[in-house]
Amino acid sequence: MGIKDQFQDKAQDLANKAKDGMGDKSDEARDRASQAQDEASERSSQAQEQRDKFDRDYDA
Repeated sequence: MGIKDQFQDKAQDLANKAKDGMGDKSDEARDRASQAQDEASERSSQAQEQRDKFDRDYDA
């Protein structure tokens, strides 16, 4: 195996590691975004409930 082959193998290994690392980060970011969206939806729902309660209290 020549030096050129060794460098090509090492370059391929590094490229694969980088690709795998980005996949993990991408999954992590997707999970965080989903969690943030769920939290925002929950806050919105709570705010709507508070507005509805306020409306019921002052409609009487």
